Order: sequence, then structure tokens, then C-alpha cells
Amino acid sequence: MDKENILITASGTFLGGLKPDDVVKVNLVTGACASEKKPSSELPLHSLVYKNFSAQVIIHAHPPLINGYFAIKHSLKALTFETKFYLGDIPVVVQETPTVTDPEPVIRALKSNNLVVLKNHGIIAIADKFEDALSILEALEEAVKSAALARLFDKDILDELDQALKDDLTRNAPAYKMFSPEHIQEIVDLVNKDEFISQKGKESDLTLKLVIKLDDSGESYRFNFEKGRIIKLDLDCDAPFIISAPAVIWEQVFLGKLDSFVAVTQGKMKLQGQLGQLSKWYVPFARLFALFKEVKIK
Repeated sequence: MDKENILITASGTFLGGLKPDDVVKVNLVTGACASEKKPSSELPLHSLVYKNFSAQVIIHAHPPLINGYFAIKHSLKALTFETKFYLGDIPVVVQETPTVTDPEPVIRALKSNNLVVLKNHGIIAIADKFEDALSILEALEEAVKSAALARLFDKDILDELDQALKDDLTRNAPAYKMFSPEHIQEIVDLVNKDEFISQKGKESDLTLKLVIKLDDSGESYRFNFEKGRIIKLDLDCDAPFIISAPAVIWEQVFLGKLDSFVAVTQGKMKLQGQLGQLSKWYVPFARLFALFKEVKIK
């Protein structure tokens, strides 16, 4: 509602048949509830989410297909580009109690994705609008359906794109200050040595200018691509595509905890330019962002 007050369902309510007085107002500062009814036992989690993120909406639900899938699986097999684009790697937090008694792991997970699975419990989705939070929840439910159906046809499903992107890239290398010239140059060198990007860049004619920008300081680097190779690195924002974010988000990206495409679709990163135009180069760019994490940051 505002910086101090939230609305949350009351304890013991039937979510399929809520009435107006089943939703109560709670002060985040004092914890006071403006109703005789008690707020949901998940109030500590909701309160901490609002205190740590700018999201206006939290959906906490218990979808049966998602719960069933993650009860036996620890990660989602992404079989469609929509799943890769909008969901990315779904964080899974082990839950051992009927309510979330330890919200901190959930808060950490929400830094890398707006959707988190609580194993043996349910999900948490956050967004600025209710429909946005609901849409990623529904996207995960559909992705789980697809994964389950695929296993009916072939229990040993393999995704060749995933295999290529998940090749072992372990390297013994020094750590750099994030967004320093040395850090970015090391990324450029890695990209230009990568045979996969070279091949896919030629096949898809990856020729464009792309800027990555650090919001906190305004530091910008322009990658000038020509058929998958970075032929020049500039220090300006003169490009049709600019990806920008604060340091806390870039850190998640460079640590490999947050997919750049997902960060854009979920609003954690800002994109100047059309995401749809970039999507035709999804394969080489997915590899590029995977290489980001191979350069260690301090």
C-alpha cells in the first residue's frame, strides 16, 4: 500500500473463497494489524520481501504440479525457449516446516530470480503487478507439464543447446574488480577465443553494437560485434541495445546466479532496444553470458 503498510490474507482463510475481511492491513514497522483477525503465519516472509525489494506484489501459492515435480527433482529441465527466456534457472530452497520460519534463504534466492520454489511447500513469486507475478507462476506450471510429458516419450531427454552452454569452462584465472577495464577485456578475450560463439555468430550473422552499463557509476562498455567476434571495445553508450543494472544485479550475473535474458524479462535489468530483436541471437548470447561467470570478480 505504501512504505509502511501491506495487505495480506488472514490466518486460516480459504484462498479459493476469500471475502473482503479476509484480507488484513499490517504495519511493517510496528507489526500492528488493523483487524481482529490475525495475519497469515507467512507474515515474516512477506515483510522481509517488502523490506528488501521494491516489488509491490507477492504471490505465495502451492501449485500441485510444481510441488510434485520439485519433490523429486532439484532443477527444472527447460525444454522451450519461453522457459529459458522468462524463467531461467529456478532457485529451489529446501523447506522443512509447514510455514517459512527461516526467510533469509528465500530472500537470497529472490535476488537471482523473481520466482522461487520452496521444496515440499510451494512457490514465492514477486513483481510490481499481480498479473506479472501470476504469469511467471503459470509459466513454471506449464514448463513442469512439458517436462513431465517429454519424459513419457523419452526418459533420457537431452537438450543439445543446454549441453553446449553447460560445458565445463573451469579456468585458473585471477580475480578482477567488477566492471574494471581489465575485467571487461578478459571477457572480450574469452569471447573471441570461443569456438561455439564463433560458429553460431557466423551462422546467425551476429553483427551489432551492444552496451553493458553499470547504473551506480555510469560506466559503460560497447561491444562491437562482427559475425560473432568482438572487433572493438568502446567506452560509450552509442548503440541500439543497452543493458543496464545496479552493481548488486550485475554481481549476480557475473557470479552466474542470474541469467541476463531472464533479468531483463523480469525487470531486474533494463534494456534499451527490443528484446525480440536480440532473441534471434539467443544461442550465441546465451553462451556469452555463460562466459561472464568464468571471469572471476573480487
